[in-house]
Amino acid sequence: IFIRNAHVAPMEGEGYETGYVLVRDGKIAAVGAMADAPEEPGAEIIDAAGGWVLPGLLDIHSHLGLYEDGLGFEGADGNEDTDPVTPHLRVIDGVNAMERAFRESLEAGVTTVVVSPGSANPIGGQLAAIKTWGRRIDDMVIAEPVGVKFAFGENPKSVYHDKEETPVTRMATAALIRENLRKAQEYHDRKRKALENEDEDLPDFDAKLEALEPLVEGKLPAHIHRADDIFTALRICKEFGVKPVLVHGTEGHLVADLLAGEGVPVVSGPYMTDRSKPELKNLTEAAPGLLVRAGVPVAITTDHPEIPAKFLRLAAGVAVQAGMDEMDALRAITIEAAKIAGLDRRIGSLVPGKDADVVVLSGHPFDFRSRVEAVLSTGHIAYRRNKHENH
Repeated sequence: IFIRNAHVAPMEGEGYETGYVLVRDGKIAAVGAMADAPEEPGAEIIDAAGGWVLPGLLDIHSHLGLYEDGLGFEGADGNEDTDPVTPHLRVIDGVNAMERAFRESLEAGVTTVVVSPGSANPIGGQLAAIKTWGRRIDDMVIAEPVGVKFAFGENPKSVYHDKEETPVTRMATAALIRENLRKAQEYHDRKRKALENEDEDLPDFDAKLEALEPLVEGKLPAHIHRADDIFTALRICKEFGVKPVLVHGTEGHLVADLLAGEGVPVVSGPYMTDRSKPELKNLTEAAPGLLVRAGVPVAITTDHPEIPAKFLRLAAGVAVQAGMDEMDALRAITIEAAKIAGLDRRIGSLVPGKDADVVVLSGHPFDFRSRVEAVLSTGHIAYRRNKHENH
């Protein structure tokens, strides 16, 4: 597939005012200026006609397919709020990949989502990175797990207060998380000793501790939901050597310099919503720009279905309107999001060898009149406007 006559924004390396992208065997094969374009006889041509070409967009924090559009309890599978500690739950077992929001997201240029459990539990379950093109979840997963969901503060408090069960305080939430991370450390140490010494017995299998073990080994990050419990979360992560990713980070911009000093990434959003609870009192669309300028790695999220994932590009545009640099905003929904999610070897930029996830736009990404003309997912033309054949 040969995409030509485009303003190419690869998100890594040099951009091109009039450039091309060549796709072969599901991968990006070449990117460059039209003046240097190779001859590709037999290639399918997509003429961008001066429009923009971007990598496929990535929403790093989503509940796509876990909360089905148009359904209530029957389609709500994000929170197993019968147990506050559920790290062994896998979102792929709850996602309906044929739910229509997948198609809507794809047609808006969102080619990958990181789907997360909800925030009812202090430890909620395992995240998965999923392509939006496909019908069977097993074929759409590109990495799983990519982290474990943790939640502090208001959400677990309110859920378990209503049940008259623990945790109903921030202290209890932190204590539960510490207890289980400590158990995971001990579980890991016993397994290691048993492998090194045949006289040592392996511990009995524990699904919860197996799920937490990669965190205390430093192999997976904790995706942490909360606004003003930031330093409790970071304190615990330091105690156990866990890599943190702050999700929503609604008050992160108030301590941006401190977060930058810690090197902690923030997934900012959703801010196109009302202040429906106390933790949102400092919600602002200026946050991602303020964080980036302080030196914090930032991604932007819609938190689908809070804001439908198809509006991810609009959310980035709103951040630009509030002062964020345009290229920083585009990176926050492409390569920077991919880096934070640990997916940048495969997606997030138009670099030879990466998955051919490509969006062709009729105009500038932040012009609300710009339409998505075509979307490629792993080299397949998954959507093409005004074509009857959407493969």
